[in-house]
Amino acid sequence: MATSGKVIRCRAAVAWAAGKPLSVEEVEVAPPKAGEVRIKIVAASICRTDDHVVHGGFPNMDFPIIPGHEGAGIVESIGEGVTSVKPGDKVIPLCIPNCGECTFCLNPEANYCVKSHCIEPQNLMADKTSRFTCKGKQIHHFLWVSSFAEYIVTPECAVAKIDSAAPLDKVCLLGCGFSTGYGAAINTAKVKPGSTCAVFGLGGVGLSVVVGCKVAGASRIIAIDINKDKFAKAKELGATDCINPQDFNKPIQEVVTEMTGYGVDYSFEAFGSADTMIAALASCNMNTGVFVMVGELPSGGVVPVDPLLLLTGRTWKGSVLGGSKARSFIPKLVSSYLEKKFNSDLLITHTLPFAKVNEGFELLRAGKSIRTVLLF
Repeated sequence: MATSGKVIRCRAAVAWAAGKPLSVEEVEVAPPKAGEVRIKIVAASICRTDDHVVHGGFPNMDFPIIPGHEGAGIVESIGEGVTSVKPGDKVIPLCIPNCGECTFCLNPEANYCVKSHCIEPQNLMADKTSRFTCKGKQIHHFLWVSSFAEYIVTPECAVAKIDSAAPLDKVCLLGCGFSTGYGAAINTAKVKPGSTCAVFGLGGVGLSVVVGCKVAGASRIIAIDINKDKFAKAKELGATDCINPQDFNKPIQEVVTEMTGYGVDYSFEAFGSADTMIAALASCNMNTGVFVMVGELPSGGVVPVDPLLLLTGRTWKGSVLGGSKARSFIPKLVSSYLEKKFNSDLLITHTLPFAKVNEGFELLRAGKSIRTVLLF
């Protein structure tokens, strides 16, 4: 391409400081160095985690920063040594890399590569510099994705090549939200046919858990949220029951236990609060119940737990990006999407031009959107 090897000037949404609206700026994006890929982002979607970033509530990050970690695009150019993708390929950048060489990548049951953010912050490239500059200042990457930029640079180990037939404005949310929820049910919980499930929090991730439970063959899926406007969508995606904790004068875990006899087989928390995590844990049965934590507390948050909830046999598991090795799992999900094994399009409630990124965040905070897709 004519731009290969050159600095590209393009638009990006920059968070200059915590708590301030994003500012759409012209940024410079340097060419990829060895082992790196430069991608033209076609579509990006807004996740609740990006809101944590904007408010400074995400651990180990630095301002100024370009948020965004759900996106899809086309490879513009590659650095020396890159072999898995080439210019023109459709790709999804990954917020959790797969280096393929570390002790976790070599373990078939693990998905959290040692190059991931909680082990080694993904604010800069491997050489401890950024590929983004704006107004003469270095701008930090977010999880090596920063999909709120028209062009990004990321390591090859954080790029998944996908089917060339994939519509980028639809599969962009498979980069995090859908994969996280769906995979929590399929890969982490390993939901069994005929089982019962409860899902706390019906945002994009929680609704994706509902889809995963349905695909796995769960016989009953109880969807729980204080926003009853989300119930119709939950039922459309496979929920059998929808309940609002505010409609009861007893703890919601007691309600779920009464509905199911002794609690569900699998419970999921996709909201990100200590209270709902405890309720979800107590909602699964005391012997073999499995609780999967998918939502994330703000940085520094703590969950106070009665150990008796675990002593009798319950299991508490965590799940990041659906417990999957994303470089192989996400391309398979894209293929399943194209084969119509699920309809993740139902999660997309709004589509906006990129310049209206702050409007997309307002929809999220008001509980009016599930996923807003931004088009460049």
